[in-house]
Amino acid sequence: MTLTVGIIGAGRIGKLHVDHLRVIPQIRVKSVSDVEIRHLKEWAKEKQIEVLTNDYHDLLKDPEIKAVFICSPTNTHATIIKEAALAGKHIFCEKPVSFSVEETEEAIKVVEKAGVKLQVGFNRRFDPNFRKIRELVQDGTIGKPHILRITSRDPEPPSIEYVQSSGGLFMDMTIHDFDMARYIMDSEVVEVFANGAVLVDQAIGEAGDIDTAIVTLKFANGALGVIDNSRQAVYGYDQRLEIFGDKGAAQADNKRANQVEVSTAEHVSKEKPLYFFLERYTQAYIDEVKEFVAAILENKPIVCSGFDGLQAERIARAAKKSLETGVPVKLEQVGETAIV
Repeated sequence: MTLTVGIIGAGRIGKLHVDHLRVIPQIRVKSVSDVEIRHLKEWAKEKQIEVLTNDYHDLLKDPEIKAVFICSPTNTHATIIKEAALAGKHIFCEKPVSFSVEETEEAIKVVEKAGVKLQVGFNRRFDPNFRKIRELVQDGTIGKPHILRITSRDPEPPSIEYVQSSGGLFMDMTIHDFDMARYIMDSEVVEVFANGAVLVDQAIGEAGDIDTAIVTLKFANGALGVIDNSRQAVYGYDQRLEIFGDKGAAQADNKRANQVEVSTAEHVSKEKPLYFFLERYTQAYIDEVKEFVAAILENKPIVCSGFDGLQAERIARAAKKSLETGVPVKLEQVGETAIV
């Protein structure tokens, strides 16, 4: 069976998905849309894209296309999700679904009513090491979870133009960690307390954002979590995780070009972490699209659903409110009007 798909948005992530989808035998990448296509013509020809258009509605109207990948700017996601669902297309949407809890809830309702599948692009769930940590929690190896610690630091800050349209550190960057916290712990976050600072680039502060943060979480199962973020780790992309329980602990360390550690009389050394997310999470990106395809072709449940996307957004909104007020915020407060 062949699944014909279309890609909406041909930026870095859209092109990445094209590359990964093209190596899956059951997939035909027929169409790509982007608001500006002149610079994409040679690329599309090289990737054997049959249709290149500047209007994503062309994809939604195409009866051959059964699923779309939404890789356009975040402020377009919710609208396109609803239109795609009404057109009967299955949907893979990059995170976040929207900058508004209400918009995300509305999009999910349309998807559910249409009876199509929606997967949100939290690729870290598909990282083999993080999946192993989850398994160790699930099978009781580390016992009852007590503490979850997540370190997530970028190698360099994004452009100020990106910062201004990103939705802020919590919605753009930490949202991956919020989803990872729920995924590893298999328990909902019930309370968030956030501290933040501008320590990397003052221009980020002038744009109304922070570049350094510590967030503490309380889970419904009684466990605690802590996330530390920075927009600049000079040694590379720092992605580590530890779960501690009453029977032990498990850690997932950084990926490196090789895992060799050299010890001499002068020093102990090993390679620096891989530099950026495209290197660090290559396998995770491949596996997430494979599982989305399998969910459609084999009618399996989606691994990372619209509800998962909604919950991560709610935690991000709670973190922002906590940062602004200086007090912990309960997730039950993040409703239709509580946080705007």
